[in-house]
Amino acid sequence: MKSKKKKKPAKQKTILAAGGIVTRGQVRPLFAVVRLRRQKSWVLPKGKLNRDETALAAARREAIEETGHDVAVREFLGSIAYQTAVRPKIVRFWRMEASGRPIAKLMKDVSAVRWMPLSRAIAKLTHEREKEFLARVGPQALSSLRQSRAPARPTSRAKQPPARAKRSVRPAPRKASKIDRPVRAGRRVVQFAPRKPGTAHKIGHRANHGANHGASRGASLGTSHVAPRQFMQALWRWLGR
Repeated sequence: MKSKKKKKPAKQKTILAAGGIVTRGQVRPLFAVVRLRRQKSWVLPKGKLNRDETALAAARREAIEETGHDVAVREFLGSIAYQTAVRPKIVRFWRMEASGRPIAKLMKDVSAVRWMPLSRAIAKLTHEREKEFLARVGPQALSSLRQSRAPARPTSRAKQPPARAKRSVRPAPRKASKIDRPVRAGRRVVQFAPRKPGTAHKIGHRANHGANHGASRGASLGTSHVAPRQFMQALWRWLGR
């Protein structure tokens, strides 16, 4: 008789699960711990992956269903591997930040959720493996949370654009005053040069000298005598036209 071949034991498929280390609050962050209804044990928010579901998507879904809060998923923290009564199981965890108010009711498998400081959350957990894991990644989660809340410091001074060269502004051409404009005297056009500061006494001196000379000449010719003061007034009136 032929001996029957012994069948090799089928490989046990690993149970894949995912969850979150969920914190709430900024000044004093609190960690979420949930209580299972059937087992009456306090555990971290986690659950099995659905078909064609990624571990990251499953972790966020389980955290929302078991805590009732919307969460923002941050960095990956680590995983836990252990043997269940049937098959081996691997649970992957991400750091998450919960919203201020709950957005949904707790799922049927969860009877309560508690928000506690890190030390109290570690003591509240039922399974020793989860206590060790939270004690290892909890301080890392707090450090990452503080760094994300701190204002960013500039690493280097911003470079200032080079200063533009100032353009030289040319002065606007000066408008000719009445004294600079040509004056028609009969048929001739007389052009007067602009008067410089400090030349008024020279003009007066020349006017007085001319007046005296004209007076002496008028006297010799038998003309009327003109006073220097009247001559100066007439001269200034004529220049100011």
